[in-house]
Amino acid sequence: MEERTLLTLMVFSSLIVLTETIGQKHAIEIYSLRVDCKVTSRFAHTVITSKIVNRANESREATFEVELPKTAFITNFSMSIDGQVYPGIIKEKVSAQKEYDTAVSHGQSAGLVKITGRKLEQFHVSIGIAAASTVTFELMYEELLKRQLGKFELLLKVQPKQLVKHFQIDVHIFEPQGIRLLETDSTFMTNELTEALTKVQSETKAHILFKPTVDQQKINPGLDETLLNGDFVVRYDVKRGATAGDIQIVNGYFVHYFAPHEMPVFPKNIIFVIDRSGSMAGRKIEQTRDALLKILQDLRPEDHFSFITFSSKVAEWKSSLLQATAENVASATGFVQTLTAGGGTDINRALLTAVSVLDKAERLPERSVSMIILLTDGQPTSGERNVGVIQENIQKAVNGKYALFCLGFGFDVSYKFLEKMALSNGGIARRIYENSNADLQLQGFYQEVATPILMKIEMRYPENAVEGLTKNNFKLFFEGTEIIVSGKISNKLDLLPVEIKAQSHASDLTLKEEANVKEKEQVFQNQSYIFGNFIERLWAYLTIQQLLEKSISAQEEDQKTLEAQALELSLRYSFVTPLTSMVVTKPAGQQQSELANKPTEADNEKPSSIPVAGRDNEYPQLLLQLPKQNEMICLTVGGKAQPSAHLLSDPEKGLTVTGKLGDRINHFVQFEINYVNPPVQIHVSTDEIVLRHNNGSTRLPWMESATSAIQGLRVSVEKERSITAALSDTATVKISFVKFPSGFLGLYFVDVDHFSDKVSGVLGQFYSKAQFESNSNINRRDDERLLSVSGSEHRVTRQYKKDYRTESISDPVSCWSMDLTP
Repeated sequence: MEERTLLTLMVFSSLIVLTETIGQKHAIEIYSLRVDCKVTSRFAHTVITSKIVNRANESREATFEVELPKTAFITNFSMSIDGQVYPGIIKEKVSAQKEYDTAVSHGQSAGLVKITGRKLEQFHVSIGIAAASTVTFELMYEELLKRQLGKFELLLKVQPKQLVKHFQIDVHIFEPQGIRLLETDSTFMTNELTEALTKVQSETKAHILFKPTVDQQKINPGLDETLLNGDFVVRYDVKRGATAGDIQIVNGYFVHYFAPHEMPVFPKNIIFVIDRSGSMAGRKIEQTRDALLKILQDLRPEDHFSFITFSSKVAEWKSSLLQATAENVASATGFVQTLTAGGGTDINRALLTAVSVLDKAERLPERSVSMIILLTDGQPTSGERNVGVIQENIQKAVNGKYALFCLGFGFDVSYKFLEKMALSNGGIARRIYENSNADLQLQGFYQEVATPILMKIEMRYPENAVEGLTKNNFKLFFEGTEIIVSGKISNKLDLLPVEIKAQSHASDLTLKEEANVKEKEQVFQNQSYIFGNFIERLWAYLTIQQLLEKSISAQEEDQKTLEAQALELSLRYSFVTPLTSMVVTKPAGQQQSELANKPTEADNEKPSSIPVAGRDNEYPQLLLQLPKQNEMICLTVGGKAQPSAHLLSDPEKGLTVTGKLGDRINHFVQFEINYVNPPVQIHVSTDEIVLRHNNGSTRLPWMESATSAIQGLRVSVEKERSITAALSDTATVKISFVKFPSGFLGLYFVDVDHFSDKVSGVLGQFYSKAQFESNSNINRRDDERLLSVSGSEHRVTRQYKKDYRTESISDPVSCWSMDLTP
């Protein structure tokens, strides 16, 4: 098995992780690693350059990985191998995919960028480095930093995992408004490393340099182990006057920053709509309770609030909103502590009830902000289930009166559904990641929207002198954030007048300002901190982001127009956006090209586990033998192909299975089986089987039978029929290869009693939380039953399907049939 080297570089707003695993230590040497970040008026331009030397006497494979912010757009990537440069080329997504399909052999991966966390996505590329050769990787990306809770933040995750001869992080900040606050923080800093950190600040500039020597990087002088393992953070904010904001101009493009402060906060009328369906049971409902208890303490005395909880039924805590007095908050605290989970998910009725409570509310402050915060971890399984109908119902009921914020807990929710509903009703959507600090994420979101200080904000500019204006009307402004408007000055103006109209808690506001164009242009002359026409690129970045966001809630015809405009700008300014891809070329003899695609939050989805009335396909896609029940479930997944379907995860057994549907057939064509102990990944497609272990890989063709054993894990391939993965005390995974009619893979599990009670996922929930209802009061035919899964009841029908587990295509299997909709 070929020995391989893994080299990882992670960057999030210059976040860096670098790992190496090799048999011969430092055969691949990271000769130098530089992160150069220039932040000019919040717009950050980051370049990561890594030079790698192969000290071995044979070829080694290195994988370059960079984790960058989800809000960033990659603008350039190149590899330089012994002086020969191999660039990345950004193209329209469909065109790039066609080029990729013709350039590489069938079955190779076409996605270089993947979501890896709540803030990150990962770029990676592998390359073979010949003996005694060098390769230099360079990745460039740009992003507009967002102000949250009064600060801009650059977070650097430093983790080289080897000593680096030339290691340097260089951050330049230029803010013409003046730097009000600047701080650095670190989790790994020692006295020795502090000497490697320099921070210089003037009125408008800051320079932070972290350049440790090899000796400073060492844990102790006798060991070649690095101290660089943790977070390095730069936070800053700018000075602000009591005016209509700050305008900056470069080469005819302007940007207007507006962030008033020290203004009275609007009283809030807030309804928390909390999902307590069966899937929220356990840790999720506990974290929700913890977060709500903290949020209750943060309510202001002038606020009004209430709770609506829902499963299959909707329950109002009180019939009207209550003022946040100490007595009412104490009463609410008692109520929150009693929250439990069970039942289905009636999102439609819950939200309509919340709107109705706000509509009927009396004695609320005349000038106040009304909002609804929905928290759910699933999709509608009770009441109205059609997401399009629900979106229409809620938009009609809200009618622009209130702001709706949608928080999606975990990955079983349809983020697209929540995002469209929030954006259509003056709010935003946010995914709450299901881990140990989910309660802190919920509290953090509340803090962001807890202090509204302006509403109905309109930023006005002369119509005949400005074109390409970005969004200039805003429903709400929260303390600690910032409004940014950009555009192009179309005529040669000496003065650019600005007028802002808004409502504050105390009065209606009108703010006016005039910017002297020539004076503003002079600010950015001969500044080493400036990268190109940064305001023009900032304008393009902001315009693309807003066009894509607007398209989410637009009608289909308008959606196409908005996406076409965003695509044109993406190509003109060389941004890898959801509408473009970057084709990464490689030297001849290696994998010829790969695609860098910009993932979206919706790409993070697990497929829905909502059963609906469906078709009777001849072959089921998935077969499940329920534990301790002599019953078989056959599942069919409908809808479009998914990038990756999370099918099963058993954390106690260290087993995860994901699958991918075919583009043209409604069956699975690829599965990934992952084991924790031993650390083995098994990739199964209709073309081949690949075993990965310790950075090595073995390919097993379907054309011959074979067996492989890795630390107790036995993998057996039956020629052109099936693959079986068996590990002691763990359910056995078996995948059938069905050639007829169009080639697909069937998945099933053996020894299912070995699953732990923590097993989850689209299939996993059937093994831990599925049982047939014994109570049969209602009139039902013998071929229909009620199946309870994760607290939700679903009607299933007895059918006979072709059994892909057998040699004969005519052998039927009797099963209870369900359809899943992604």
